[in-house]
Amino acid sequence: MTKHLSIAPRWIIFLIDIACICGVMFIGFLIRFNFNLVALSNNIDLGKAFVYLIAVNTTLMLILRTYSGIVRYTTIEDGKRILLLVFFSSVSLFIISELENNHSNFSLFPRGALAAYFFGANFSLIAYRVVIKTIFESLFVENKKKIKAIVYNAEREAILAMQMLSNNPNSNIKVIAFIEEDPKLIGKKIEGIPVLELTKHNLERLKKDGVELIIIAHHILSKDRLNFIVDNSLELDLKVQQVPPSEKWINNELDAGQLRNIKIEQLLDREVIDIKNEKLAQEIKGKKILVTGAAGSIGSEIVRQLLKYEPTIIILCDNSETPLHELMLSLDINAPVKSFIGDIKDRIRMEQIFEIYEPDIIYHAAAYKHVPLMEEHPTTAILNNVLGTKTLAELAVDYGVDKFVMISTDKAVNPTNAMGASKRIAEIFIQSYHKFLRNNSNIGSYSNSQPTKFITTRFGNVLGSNGSVIPRFQKQLEKGEPLTVTHPDITRYFMTIPEACQLVLEAGGMGKGGEIFVFDMGKPVRIADLAYKMIRLAGRMPNVNASIIFTGLRPGEKLYEELLNNSENSLPTYHNKILIAKVREYDFSWVQNEMDDLIRLAHKHIVIDTVKKMKDIVPEYISQNSQFSNLDK
Repeated sequence: MTKHLSIAPRWIIFLIDIACICGVMFIGFLIRFNFNLVALSNNIDLGKAFVYLIAVNTTLMLILRTYSGIVRYTTIEDGKRILLLVFFSSVSLFIISELENNHSNFSLFPRGALAAYFFGANFSLIAYRVVIKTIFESLFVENKKKIKAIVYNAEREAILAMQMLSNNPNSNIKVIAFIEEDPKLIGKKIEGIPVLELTKHNLERLKKDGVELIIIAHHILSKDRLNFIVDNSLELDLKVQQVPPSEKWINNELDAGQLRNIKIEQLLDREVIDIKNEKLAQEIKGKKILVTGAAGSIGSEIVRQLLKYEPTIIILCDNSETPLHELMLSLDINAPVKSFIGDIKDRIRMEQIFEIYEPDIIYHAAAYKHVPLMEEHPTTAILNNVLGTKTLAELAVDYGVDKFVMISTDKAVNPTNAMGASKRIAEIFIQSYHKFLRNNSNIGSYSNSQPTKFITTRFGNVLGSNGSVIPRFQKQLEKGEPLTVTHPDITRYFMTIPEACQLVLEAGGMGKGGEIFVFDMGKPVRIADLAYKMIRLAGRMPNVNASIIFTGLRPGEKLYEELLNNSENSLPTYHNKILIAKVREYDFSWVQNEMDDLIRLAHKHIVIDTVKKMKDIVPEYISQNSQFSNLDK
């Protein structure tokens, strides 16, 4: 156990420093005069010399506060201050000596003595601190077991992190090596710590030497490199943590408590789609914009991204009071936003938005999206996802909206559930309505203007969205519960919320109307692999102190998702990651009649007849693991 020692008062350290400086200067004088005390006293006014010496160093020590550090915790920063002190004091004493030479026949501080003083003072002031620190660490610091760690990267921030973790007396981490890829650094030593090449062999060897932790101190790291480090570390039962950016260190200091676990989002096998479209700013600046479902994970991020482009106003429409209130509180008080509580199925309430604000662009994110819930309540899915979309689309035309961007889902492709089918029906209405308007440009209250451009975006699961798999796994891990996966082979596509919303805005900017934009989402991710990796990243062992339970596919759930169905092809756009789906076209009069029947059935909540009608409109809708499977021909 650590023995509690009082910290020496600063004035004692101050006096020891002054004593060291005076002693070193006296030795410098002796060296200059070959240790001849008579010659020294005859040529140097020692009284005046030491008055100047003490006055100069006292002033500089008060400015640089070299005496304020705790000696037994001496760091490189303390050494830097001492170097500055001795340098400026040597320069000051040299200037004083030169000025004194103009009034007397002797040099107050001979150059030889000053040279000896410069090196001797630096050595003595640093050396006694190092000696005290070494004695303290040897005799008084608790001899507790430290976690052996290696640091990836050997650049400035990594070295600084190593120093702070090593010098912190409360730290339980001991860095024993750096791992690097730069051949100029490999094989070298930094502060006595070797720099090794990042290879699986070296990681295995370090594991045998007792290493338990890899600390990543690099913030611009490719997914391939990060996955290599994490996969090999987890295979060797090494914990992986990351150093936060130095600007986020608490009081410019770092300790083990600030190291962060790697997030699973950082490891997903896909590169972020990078979009830089200057036209987008021109499309949005100065416009009045309506965002439905604004309080949801997608809608709220769309709002935040839109604000960067300086719209005149953004109307935040949502039916959920508390999330909408929280969104308003999270935005800048001067942001040009207006909240509007309303149900997209309520035509009268929605019409008020158009009458009051006259929006130029609509981003339609409001939808019921949870597959199991909508499988239990398909009529509700139709009323919200189909009737709500139809209501907004018709009002958009009546009030001369320029663009209507609808957010769809990969579950609309070859749907196996009521939610996906409802979104596919909404897509069909939007596309056929757009074509009808192009062929009948006199439709709507604003018949002299260009008809509304209807655009659809399709993408997969969004990381961190409300109810998605990763937040659910995280909560289960926090509670110590098993992670629940529906099927060992189930896969899903993933993208980040900001990236998904960037694509939605881009679709609005580049779309001419009538398109369904789909995105290259990389490789699908096996959910069971995701669960295993999250367990390991949390520092646990699958089937030891954390487990995975396979619960079976939920009603309507697919094993895998698709972005295009078998009869659809795609067209390229200016961006190689963004495609336009070529889908079957429908006659609007037929769609309108079918929609009227479908909505009528849904209003009456006649479930079986509603689902039958959905299957008539979308023949590829084949139920899976569902109560409605017997309706398929």
